Amino acid sequence: MASLMEELIHILDAEEEKYKDLLELSKQKTPVIIEGDIQKLQKITDEEQLIVDEVAALEQKRQSVMEDIANVLNTDVKTLKLSYLEEVLGKRPKEREDLGNVHDRLKATIGELMVINDQNRELIRQSLDMIDFNLSLAKAMRTAPETGNYTKDASNAGSVLGSAQGGFDAKQ
Repeated sequence: MASLMEELIHILDAEEEKYKDLLELSKQKTPVIIEGDIQKLQKITDEEQLIVDEVAALEQKRQSVMEDIANVLNTDVKTLKLSYLEEVLGKRPKEREDLGNVHDRLKATIGELMVINDQNRELIRQSLDMIDFNLSLAKAMRTAPETGNYTKDASNAGSVLGSAQGGFDAKQ
């Protein structure tokens, strides 16, 4: 049981380090989103994906160790929580303290990561809303009404308000 607990603590510690890496990338992503630098955003997203893959591998290891611990304790792995393991380790204060510390650090890091990701999600949503507004404005300018100008013989000589160009100007 002791070696399983040490392995679990080691895996949780490694997961917490990976989440810290994700947190740092998320913090770097915020000004990039504000600047609208798509290339930098893509690079950061690619780096994040590599770390997420590493976290997934660690998560599989953690799940396997939790199953082994559940077998030793003769309990259901679905109901096995770290707080319960801390109680079980009552007679082993060093392991209990280590498990509690890594659990607390992991919760704090994930909590901070969630806050930054929510902030980034809102910034992206606002950017998309602005793009949608600009596209709607451009479309409205192209379909603007004609002016009410008439000639001597009462035929319409009005011109279209807004852009007189026929399409998208890539030179701008």
